[in-house]
Amino acid sequence: MRRLVRLAALAALGPSAVVALAALGRFDHRWPDLLVQFAAPALTATLALTALWALLRLRAPAFVGAGLSLLLLVAAWPQWRPDGATAAHNGETIRLYSANLWARNTDVEAIGRSIRAADADIVVLIELGDAPAARLDDILAGYPHRVTTPRIDRPSGAARSVIASRYPLREFDRRYDGLHAVSAAALTPLGPVNVVGAHLTRPWPFQYQWGQLTQVQALGRRLSPLQDPVIVAGDFNSVSTGRVGRMVRDETGLRPASGWLGTWPAALPGPLRITIDQVWVSDELAIRARSLGRPTGSDHRPVIVELASAARD
Repeated sequence: MRRLVRLAALAALGPSAVVALAALGRFDHRWPDLLVQFAAPALTATLALTALWALLRLRAPAFVGAGLSLLLLVAAWPQWRPDGATAAHNGETIRLYSANLWARNTDVEAIGRSIRAADADIVVLIELGDAPAARLDDILAGYPHRVTTPRIDRPSGAARSVIASRYPLREFDRRYDGLHAVSAAALTPLGPVNVVGAHLTRPWPFQYQWGQLTQVQALGRRLSPLQDPVIVAGDFNSVSTGRVGRMVRDETGLRPASGWLGTWPAALPGPLRITIDQVWVSDELAIRARSLGRPTGSDHRPVIVELASAARD
């Protein structure tokens, strides 16, 4: 019986081993990439199982669990502590709030409370549904400058994207190339900054298998002519260390903010969520802090970042 219990305990660690292999192998195939998304939750689950096996004095499973936890930590760490520029010491900063509100979300009060609590200078809203759109002046009362995409009818609910700002905005790109995005140049205390709110499609098998990849290529084409610093915020439907995140780096040269704690699904505790809602910046900008905003009624948690100019070498 003791041997059967040990075998069952080892089998329970099998999914974590598969996730660790996929994450560390850096495979570009769509199937392993789906597993890569769950490196952080797998680490949390593996640590819990390892503690349980240790309490039950199942030495071999506890030892294997500890090793898998280390491998998953190595896999997830680049999400939580990505490399990036050091902030300049001139004291100027801007604060950005980014949220996927979920198109069918009607909790306008929660959306308004979350935005007000963040006290951001620039707000990027993805999947803004009809209910909050009808009260946009209420939830964005402190943001007189706005750029909004047209309403898009979808099976999952009609939506649009918005960039709202305390600083003057100028829309600079409204093309239809398969990527749903809103783009505006903001005149900030850091100088002109290009802000893009992007929403990539879900990964295969939930959508066509090349959808995310062609959208990242479209994002790269939009950003390539820009001369001023760039911020891209929104729902990427991928963690920054997956094949989509690696492709964003290659196509745009941008770097992500930290991915700890996770953002989706919002109903789970932070260590069990995955960070598919991200903020990426160009080398001229440094991310001084990253946190999550208050719930909005969506299945995503908002992301708040504080940005500064990067220190010069």
